[in-house]
Amino acid sequence: MYLSRDQVRALDRQAMQIYGVPGPVLMENAGRGAAELLHTLGINGQVVICCGKGNNGGDGFVIARHLDNRRVPVKILLFAHPQELSGDAAIAYRIVAMSELPLTVFDRPPLDADGLSRELAGADWVVDALCGTGLQGPMRPPLDQAAGAMNASHARVLAVDLPSGLDCDTGQLLGPTVRAQHTATFVALKKGFANPAAASWLGQVHVVDIGAPRKLVEEALHSAVGGAVS
Repeated sequence: MYLSRDQVRALDRQAMQIYGVPGPVLMENAGRGAAELLHTLGINGQVVICCGKGNNGGDGFVIARHLDNRRVPVKILLFAHPQELSGDAAIAYRIVAMSELPLTVFDRPPLDADGLSRELAGADWVVDALCGTGLQGPMRPPLDQAAGAMNASHARVLAVDLPSGLDCDTGQLLGPTVRAQHTATFVALKKGFANPAAASWLGQVHVVDIGAPRKLVEEALHSAVGGAVS
C-alpha cells in the first residue's frame, strides 16, 4: 500500500497535532531507524551524510549522531547555510554541531566540485538526505550538483525516504536524481514507488517505523486504498 505526498504530510501533521507526538521525536525515530538499517546492511568504512536544509537533512543529522554513537566514522556535508535551517532540522543540527561531528558546508554555487569529490572519496556509504517527499521541481544548485557527485562516487548510496530528485507521487525524475542502492522510506511506501521506472533509482526499499501511532498509520493506509479504488 502506498501513500501520496499529501497523505504523508497529513499523517505527520495528525501525529503531532492530534496524537501529540512531537516533531523532534518523529525525526529522532526516523534517523535512528535509518542508522540501524545501515548497520544491518553492513558498514566497512566511513559514512558521508549529505544534508539539505529541510527535514530530510534533519533526518541526516540524526543518522550521523547515532552512527557516531556506535563509533562509526561519519562526516556531514551540509548543502545550505546553517542559518537557513529551521524547526526540527535546526534542533538536530545544533546537537551534531555541539557534538563536534565533522561537518563541511557547501552553501553557495558554484559548487566546489573538486572539494566535494575529495570529501566523498573513500566513503563506504553515502547517505542522500538532500530533499524529501516535498520536492516538486528540479533541485537547484548546489543540490543538483551534489546529486551528480554522489552518483559519480564509488560508495554505496542510501536514500533517506526517497532518492532526491524523484517525484514522490509519480516516480518520475524531476531533474538530476540520486541513484540509490537502498532506500529507507518512512512509515509506508510512497505512491511513486509503484512506477516501474523508479525501481533502478530506488534500489532495495526498506520501510522504517518512525513511531507514528499504529491506529493513525492504518487509517492513512486504509484511506489511501479507498482513494485508489474511487
